[in-house]
Amino acid sequence: MQGSRVENPSGNEGRLLRITVAGDEGEVRLDRMLASRVPDLSRSRLKALILAGRVAIGATPLRDPAYHVAAGDTITIDVPPAVAAEPEAENIPLNVVYEDDDIIVIDKPRGLVVHPGAGHDSGTLVNALIAHCGASLSGIGGVRRPGIVHRLDKDTTGLMVAAKNDRAHQSLSEQFADHGRTGALRRGYQAFVWGVPNRPYGTIAAPIDRHPFSREKMAVREGGREAITHWEVLERFDGRSGKPVAALIGCQLETGRTHQIRVHLAHIGHPLLGDAVYGPHFKTKASSLVPGARSALETLGRQALHAYLLVLEHPVSGEILEWTSELPADLAALQAALQAAE
Repeated sequence: MQGSRVENPSGNEGRLLRITVAGDEGEVRLDRMLASRVPDLSRSRLKALILAGRVAIGATPLRDPAYHVAAGDTITIDVPPAVAAEPEAENIPLNVVYEDDDIIVIDKPRGLVVHPGAGHDSGTLVNALIAHCGASLSGIGGVRRPGIVHRLDKDTTGLMVAAKNDRAHQSLSEQFADHGRTGALRRGYQAFVWGVPNRPYGTIAAPIDRHPFSREKMAVREGGREAITHWEVLERFDGRSGKPVAALIGCQLETGRTHQIRVHLAHIGHPLLGDAVYGPHFKTKASSLVPGARSALETLGRQALHAYLLVLEHPVSGEILEWTSELPADLAALQAALQAAE
């Protein structure tokens, strides 16, 4: 890789990188090849640069992360200067499950976005953590995501951990990258889904990438990133006809892709109740629920997903810590209404 550094008029430094494809990188997808050649930029950052038109061959922007490169291609990456955009502290109530000098575990409510982003410059978990933890909060994750090592969707409830110093952040990041393959990390979810799988348990191993037409969605796609979800049926619920119409599924993640559980369960024909993004075609099935369950689902107004279990190794003491979270009131009401049909 040959790169030249250019000065930004604002005084911050940007970079113009030039890469010649050798052909022996082992990856032909543009985003993956770049990730292997530019290790200081994350794959998500590289994708954002591609979609923004800042990656090109000659004068032609390459806006498709899946573009297949060829040996001899000379690719330029225009990396803009970093912009400091420190979020402000906001006095947002937090349900703190555990806290010490190194980590904080919270039980996230519905409607709380994890970090600032498009359309959410304030009112996020990061804003709340800055107010709660003050200067101790780790900044290794970047100025807009201090302390954050994993995420939950805005309307997914449950357990999250954040780092309060860089040593803890490094350890937690490594544990989440390993996803419990060799360490103690475990993340468990409870998901209410349409229908009942024809087996008591199973594993979904299906790669996930951006949806080809709807950029705000993810999809199972050949060539996507490895994604593995283990599941088991915990409870079955009958509908008005007396036949099974829904189930409570326990899920554990072996990888951590965006929307992974929602995408995987929809992929096998059992989307989450209340998921308007991945299960819109199942809205008509609400008529098959008993009246109380139908009313509870309408009141829910979100995907029926809860992160109930978190197990990790303490980043300093090495102690294996485990936390569980009861279903929040709205999901508990849905479960009770579904059970009433039995």
